[in-house]
Order: sequence, then structure tokens, then C-alpha cells
Amino acid sequence: MQILYYLAVLLFAGLIFSKLLAHLKLPDVTGYLIAGLIIGPSVLGILPEEALPALSLISQVALSLIAFSIGSEMKVSNLKKLGGGIILVTVCEAVGAFILVSTGLFLIFKTSLAFALVLGSIACATAPAATLLVIKQYRAKGDLVDVLLPVVALDDGIGIIVFGLASSIAKSLVSGSELHFLAMLINPLKDIFLAFLIGAVCGFIGAYILRFLTSAQNMLAFVLAAIFALSALCIYIEISSLLCMMIFGFVMGNFQRTTRRYHQLLDNVTPPIFIAFFVLSGADLKLDQLAAVGAIGAFYIVARVCGKALGSFISTRIVGYPKTVQKYLGLTLMPQAGVAIGLSMLAVKIIPEPQAGMIRTVILGATLVYELLGPLVAKFALAKAGCIQGPPVKRKEAEALAAKMPYNKPEKPVKEKY
Repeated sequence: MQILYYLAVLLFAGLIFSKLLAHLKLPDVTGYLIAGLIIGPSVLGILPEEALPALSLISQVALSLIAFSIGSEMKVSNLKKLGGGIILVTVCEAVGAFILVSTGLFLIFKTSLAFALVLGSIACATAPAATLLVIKQYRAKGDLVDVLLPVVALDDGIGIIVFGLASSIAKSLVSGSELHFLAMLINPLKDIFLAFLIGAVCGFIGAYILRFLTSAQNMLAFVLAAIFALSALCIYIEISSLLCMMIFGFVMGNFQRTTRRYHQLLDNVTPPIFIAFFVLSGADLKLDQLAAVGAIGAFYIVARVCGKALGSFISTRIVGYPKTVQKYLGLTLMPQAGVAIGLSMLAVKIIPEPQAGMIRTVILGATLVYELLGPLVAKFALAKAGCIQGPPVKRKEAEALAAKMPYNKPEKPVKEKY
């Protein structure tokens, strides 16, 4: 009875606050997080502290679904068209944020290496929805837009791989066992290889079975069952379910001979799940911890943007992209939301308290800042690059156009277990 009540509260709160903040032209995810913060233990207490663990299944379900979605959004045909230059730029901007954040946390703030690696790896993730909306709203066209679109298409995939490797090393460090440099590399790579192998094999099997399922109900039931079963298997054998589910979705989306209608069916099922997830994430934000992580949080916000800007500048210069792309690409990659929130949940199972709670607080606080400032910074960068063409269109029209863009991935969180 109470669980059903709390589910209703999560959904109602998310819907109400997203509509209210839409009048301020803020993203829906910001409304969901603020809704959770207000109804959660830190403010009104409508959703009490003891209710949060009982609702953890929502996060598990949501994160399993998004891991699959991230992989299925990556198309082999698009990867071939992008070429090595775009891949290099994506790797450099993601790794640039990881290196700058991790190094600063470890050397300046004297945090543990495990903490620095995990938080630094989360810095790789980017939320493209806000930037894509600005592109369509202001009819942006040009070199910067041409490079930005494929970069945001690949960014989450690169971030997931970096997170998988960093988290495996962090887990070895937290265990306290005697470590050797070779073992620190071999063990994570072994886990990642196993996750890739299982995901690929299950993906081919799933794609084959889908050939014999024609009805929408059977197709949806099979895909959901496969996602949950594979995620449970990864948790049981303690390998990266995030990477495994991403490869599973990638193979399913690219190597089946039938329609990808199951993907559209999932999109019709998942919105309420993700509303509940984001509201629940906001409720988990501890206001009393903000002061404690204030300096680290401020450093994370600035260092992540600087790392992406630096990585983008160096890589685009190596590839030979125009100077406007070199100067402003990093600024358009500022927003961060769903994927980062999902990854931050994994800190509880990798990093011991109280540092795990600090990671959650830093990421949730940074998300609010990025979602508020991201569109403004993106507009500034596009204008400076000479990409804005004419007056803006209406917001609803821009949202509809942005949703149809070929590289627009759904803004959702991710699932992982190490």
C-alpha cells in the first residue's frame, strides 16, 4: 500500500514541477530533480528517508533499460560515416574531463584514488538534449553543428567504457588487497572483455529470436525479459552490466533482419519509469551535505568543462577542423544529466560511505547547474561560431525538430554493477 502511494507521489510531483519549470524554459529533468528535492527528506518529507530503499527497484529497472537504449542508439552505418576523426575528438573530450577532474581531486583535494577515479569517470558523460534544442530553436547550421552532432552520439558510449575501466580499478583499490600495476590493468580488462562477449552473444541470440516474433505484445515482452535476465546474470557473476547491456543493445539494434519496432515499443513504456527515477534521485539529494562538498562540487563543475574544452581543442586541431570548432566545441558539451545520475548511483556499491554519498551529492548538484547554464552557454558558443541563422523558432516547434534529429538520444540514466 505504501509503495503504491509513494509511486503515485513520485509521478505526480515530477509532472507538476516539470510543467511549472517549463514556463521558465528549463529542461524537464531539472523539474524532476527539484520535485524530488522538495518532496524528499531534506525539505517537506512527503517521501521519508526510510521509503527510499524500498523504492530502489525503480532505479534498477530504469537503469537496466537505459543501458540497452544507449547501445541500440549506436548504428554501424553512422559509425562508418563518422570516420576516425570524430571518434578521436569524442575520445579526447571525454578523457580530457576524466583526467582533469581525477587529477585535481587526488592532488589538490587529497581524496582517495578510488574516489577520484570514479568521480572523474562520471565527468565523461554528456547530456545532448539541451544543446540540441538550442540548435533547432536558433536554426543553427555550420561547421560546429556538423561536428557536435556525431560527437554527442558517441559520447555516452565512450564514457561508459571509461567508467567501466575506472570503476574496476577503484574496486580493486577499495578491497585493500595487495595490488600490482599489471593486475590493476588485466583484471578490469578481463571483466570488460567478458561483458562485451556475453552482451554480443546474447545480442545475436536475441536478434535471431525476434525474427519469429511478429506481434507487438510478444516482441515487447521478450525484449523486457531479455534485458532483465541479462542484467541479473551480470550482477550474479559480478561483471559490468552497464557495458554488457550496451553491447547487447548495440548488437540487437544493428544485426537483426527484422524491424526495430521493439525500440519504439520500449519508448512508449519507459517515460513514467524515468520520471520516477529522476524524482527519486532528487529526493536522495542531501542539502546538509552540500556545504561539506561545496569546494569539491565547484571544482568538479569547472574542471569538467575545462577538461572537455581542452580535449576538444587539442583533438580538433590535430584533425584539422576549422578554428571555430576548435574554440567552441567544448562549451557545447557542458550539459550533464541522466547518464551521470545513473552512474553516480553505482558509487554506493564501489566507494564506501561517506564518500559514496558525496559523489551522489556532487553529481546531482552539478546537474542542476549544468541544466540551468548549459543552454545559455551553448547559445553563446553557437553565436560566436557564426552558426545561428536568423531569429529563434517557438519552443514547441524546436522541441519537435530536436526530437527528430538523427543523433538525438533519449535523456536517460544508466545501469551498472561491479
